[in-house]
Amino acid sequence: MTEYKVALIPGDGIGKEVVAEGVRILNRVTELDDRISFSFTEYPWGCQYYLEHGEMMPKDGIETLKNYDAILLGAVGYPGVPDHISLRDLLLRIRHDFDEYINLRPVKLLKGADCPLKDVPREDIDMIFVRENSEGEYAGSGAWLYPDSEQEVVIQNGVFSRKGCERVIRYAYELARKEKKTLTSVSKGNALNYSMVFWDKIFREVGKDYPDVETHTLLVDAASMFMVKDPKRLQVVVTSNLFGDILTDLGAAISGGMGLAAGANLNPEKKFPSMFEPIHGSAPDIAGKGIANPLATIWTCGQMLDFFGYEEWGKKIVDAIEQMLVEKIALTPDQGGTASTQECGKALAELLH
Repeated sequence: MTEYKVALIPGDGIGKEVVAEGVRILNRVTELDDRISFSFTEYPWGCQYYLEHGEMMPKDGIETLKNYDAILLGAVGYPGVPDHISLRDLLLRIRHDFDEYINLRPVKLLKGADCPLKDVPREDIDMIFVRENSEGEYAGSGAWLYPDSEQEVVIQNGVFSRKGCERVIRYAYELARKEKKTLTSVSKGNALNYSMVFWDKIFREVGKDYPDVETHTLLVDAASMFMVKDPKRLQVVVTSNLFGDILTDLGAAISGGMGLAAGANLNPEKKFPSMFEPIHGSAPDIAGKGIANPLATIWTCGQMLDFFGYEEWGKKIVDAIEQMLVEKIALTPDQGGTASTQECGKALAELLH
């Protein structure tokens, strides 16, 4: 039996509610598979911690987390704490310090999930976004000059290194080859004449090693249009930090809503722990009401099992989510049901066998 040590950071808002259901599912898997065991340690870091201690996580937080195999994060952000502090001082700090340079987000219209697009077959919405996750537009490089004066100027730099671009693009090529799917690079090389021209150049260079992979390139505005008008054009997508963040939220909107939006921050070499987080945010308007949809977190736990090499369990979890959606079993209000967060998680656990 292999034991995996998982750090839990429920974070803010609905985070604690949905993380508890993710843990329920991981424990259920261990009941059904004697190869796997999990041990969990919870940390109370987030916006409430910031209001009490003046920091989102302790100064030795990274040192504390580095001995874990994975991190399960619920949500970050809450009224009263500026978003740039809550995001950068916890989530982005972990992504950066643990070199979680791959952000993997599925955009897949599950059976039974609602889609706002008209006359689009379910099979047409089946994408996986490989988003650069450690530099780019979110590198935090820039300057604020002459604050609060008439000459006030801010400079926000996008940081694109050869190493950073090459490794995420190569990961995407490998995934496309493995899945036998097309690969589309999304950039904005017509307007961003340094960063995105460089990105496009690296995409072509790496592509020489993968002549068997069918490739396409799209400007980000065209990509957003095709996600709505002709989503089947996109299968595996590789893009920069900012563009990937925005496009996958659009992806969530066309594939069942934020309550079904899973995500993983991966250090593929496993030198550092990877972090698994749903992308729906802290939803403060419904926090504490017990009606948050835990399925995004549960799907994210399926991604964790995929990463550890138990892809059959990742598939079983997605299959169980689809069964719930099709048969309308214990769905939360955002999916048209009346179930609580706990009732939804318990029902899915019972479907796993």
